[in-house]
Amino acid sequence: MAVSDVLRKVSGRGAKCSAVIVAAGSAKRMKGTDKIMAELAGDPLIIHTIRAFEAVDEVTEIILVTRDELREQLSELCVKKQLGKVKTICKGGETRALSVQAGLDCVSKKCNLVAIHDGARPLVTEKVIRDAIRKAAKFGAAAPAIPVKDTIKVVGGGIIEETPDRSKLYAVQTPQVFDVPTYKAALEKAIGSKKEVTDDCSAAEDFGLNIIITEGSDENFKVTTPTDLILAEAILQARAAK
Repeated sequence: MAVSDVLRKVSGRGAKCSAVIVAAGSAKRMKGTDKIMAELAGDPLIIHTIRAFEAVDEVTEIILVTRDELREQLSELCVKKQLGKVKTICKGGETRALSVQAGLDCVSKKCNLVAIHDGARPLVTEKVIRDAIRKAAKFGAAAPAIPVKDTIKVVGGGIIEETPDRSKLYAVQTPQVFDVPTYKAALEKAIGSKKEVTDDCSAAEDFGLNIIITEGSDENFKVTTPTDLILAEAILQARAAK
């Protein structure tokens, strides 16, 4: 579907966005630590992620996708922390794409946009979320990104084959925001083709969507290793001190 078609669908009505937060991974690189439940500035990491979306007016509901064994615990936590926008906590799938699809199935019909976010990005700001939602409301698809800082090499067999032009390289973050019915169709096609989907933009790109880039943040990184937790803690302390 062309962007102009999506724009006609989205324009003329207010942006009501559902946030699908995907937190169903196994955290293999965390050396036995469940990163979603790891303590960060006094709360489980996932609580910081959810709070960021709670604070954004355009987000009318939150769908949390997680492992089955965490659903009850997270439900109790959301009640305790008064996270009132959390509508559903659903079971994730065997792959990220299937987990996202499970979340999409829970999105309210009243929402015309969906913001898909990695649960392990707890430092995302309201501005990053809001900018992506507003661009997606206008153009149908948007995602935050930051220019890469390092020189990137294409390597084959342990040998450098190519050095891409760094000025054209961006690290894409989440939330990645899409028109709901269009992205459902894109993801269904990607899953049906059995193609590995490493992020949500990949499925949208293959479906022919043009995705607008918005301003990301160096702090909006994905917690992957124990070192990342230390860095995230330091950033939260610095924010609190301001």
